[in-house]
Amino acid sequence: MKPEAPRALLASAAPPDALGRALADLRISVIDRCNFRCPYCMPEEAYPASHAFLRARERLDFDEIVRVARVFVSLGVRKLRLTGGEPLLRRDLPALVARLAAIDGVEDLALTTNGVLLEKFAQPLRDAGLRRITVSMDSVDADVFRRMSGGRGELVQVEAGVAASEAVGFAPLKINCVVMRGVNDDGVLDLVARFRGTGHVLRFIEYMDVGTVNGWRGDRVVPGAELARRIDARWPLESLPRDAASTSRRWRFRDGAGEVGFINSVTEPFCGGCTRARLSADGKLYTCLFAHAGHDLRALLRAGESDAALRATVAGIWSHRGDRYSERRAELRAAGVLDHVEMFAIGG
Repeated sequence: MKPEAPRALLASAAPPDALGRALADLRISVIDRCNFRCPYCMPEEAYPASHAFLRARERLDFDEIVRVARVFVSLGVRKLRLTGGEPLLRRDLPALVARLAAIDGVEDLALTTNGVLLEKFAQPLRDAGLRRITVSMDSVDADVFRRMSGGRGELVQVEAGVAASEAVGFAPLKINCVVMRGVNDDGVLDLVARFRGTGHVLRFIEYMDVGTVNGWRGDRVVPGAELARRIDARWPLESLPRDAASTSRRWRFRDGAGEVGFINSVTEPFCGGCTRARLSADGKLYTCLFAHAGHDLRALLRAGESDAALRATVAGIWSHRGDRYSERRAELRAAGVLDHVEMFAIGG
């Protein structure tokens, strides 16, 4: 069956999940490959150059991604985010951005990237209709940055990408930093100094036990509250109201130099407000970042299912969702429940 014409689907929100949470956000991983080997996501020892990633025909093509996105929008999703792997490795990504931006009902279309290729793609992405960019930057020390990219990235490349994004009108950017004790936590204040006063929003993310190969240890987690105290001692902070749908605890500098956020998934779980679904590059729907298995939408697409049938399938999956891993982390880990999808497959 050919994809249905790009007309509006009958729109009605998906039923809430088993814990009463609405479906409002979809993260779309467009590729499982990455040009970095960050230790908290895709360490070199687990993913060497010889690793067999998805072949092109195993990934959803752009027609399939757009069909799935339209189905989700018809169910109430208003925010789409493109992730990877590294999404800018997907050939002709701006063409996909343009098609997603044209879907009636999409209110926010964003991209998460390591920034290395942004100098080349910032303008085409802006022209295509991308609205926001989040850049991962784990240190402003060139040597630490290089180590945390697995020896694959250079800080100067990411800085060039940030500058290019600013130049074409992507402002403010969000800058994400995963903090690991004894690895990059001693550079937190330097990172804050770099972005204070720029208008960009720096966010610190607690090191999480995503996937099975990142060697997660609780003693390497630096609680967001600890980081907030460190920063406040240097540049006084005051808290901002927390949006119920936000994953970030927000603080602003008392001197007016902007704000900083903390994503405290380990020490302050926010499962109760999670409205996110995730689509992997091979077309599996995951209802949690820490899920161990997904639901195969690619098979339905390629078997010729109609949009209406896809819509019913997604609504049914969501209505049975009961995931709250971060709230149950200690209990589940003690019980040996450690098998999670790898973060590079579903974009974090």
